[in-house]
Amino acid sequence: MRAVGLFAHGGPEVLQIVELPEVHAGPGEVRIRIHAATVNPTDVGVRNGTRAEQQKADPPPYVPGMEAAGIVDEVGSGVPDRLKLGDAVVAIVMPKGGHGAYREQIALDARSVVRAPAGKTHPEAATLPMNGLTARQSLDLLKLSPGQVVAVTGAAGAYGGYVIQLAKADGLTVIADASEKDEKLVASLGADIVVRRGEDVASRFRSHFPRGVDGLADGAVLNERVVAAVRDGGAFTSVRGFLGAPQRDIHFTATFVRAYAQAWEKLDRLRQQVEAGVLTLRLAAVYPPERAADAHRRLEAGGTRGRLVIQF
Repeated sequence: MRAVGLFAHGGPEVLQIVELPEVHAGPGEVRIRIHAATVNPTDVGVRNGTRAEQQKADPPPYVPGMEAAGIVDEVGSGVPDRLKLGDAVVAIVMPKGGHGAYREQIALDARSVVRAPAGKTHPEAATLPMNGLTARQSLDLLKLSPGQVVAVTGAAGAYGGYVIQLAKADGLTVIADASEKDEKLVASLGADIVVRRGEDVASRFRSHFPRGVDGLADGAVLNERVVAAVRDGGAFTSVRGFLGAPQRDIHFTATFVRAYAQAWEKLDRLRQQVEAGVLTLRLAAVYPPERAADAHRRLEAGGTRGRLVIQF
């Protein structure tokens, strides 16, 4: 079985085609013939050595990839009837050693897998699980009620875009940041107010909500630089583990999608929201596995709007 992996950490050039043994579905698992796997910032950490300490427990090759789309081609015992042979599915993957989504075949707990949105291609469908669940978890952690205000940084990115659309579906008012070239995009995703992004975006959020926003989802990883936008007693969630110093009764949380890796009901709800037109799947470009390094280079260059996908 072909996969894209690495034996030594480094730049995009370390990614190569590797051969891995065939896998089979165990009890409670399905095997997926993967047709598409997204390229995400977290994959760069697998590749460049940021996570080298955690990876030491497993031998190389290390295979990145946290979300995939494909066809169920083997079903283990005890798998619920909602998943059947031949189903087009999407899945969230927690990479460990060679167990990442950049491969032609993977066996996963059925709780990490749901049917793909109807009418979507494998590359399109692959863009939903990890970023969609991350956005859903952030909003769940913020615990806002309809009519309250959420601010979103990094709003033009995959995570930020999903936060905007899910927040609107939850009945929230959304204020979001964007560069000049992304203002129309962010507005089209449903943001009620769009302000210019930057280091001082907190003051721009406050200019519209002088008492502060009720909650903030920090996709831009501005951390302490944007805490000032949150009202006293409000909520703040980060995507890179930041937990702010105690202040003004703000409830700080860190969004780690691993906690939702087997929350199939939430992933299936996202699938339904795609089919209903609530969520927009944004695909930027598709690469063959032999050009995975080019996909990583493009991601690291910045400015990608939508997901890059490796198609097997």
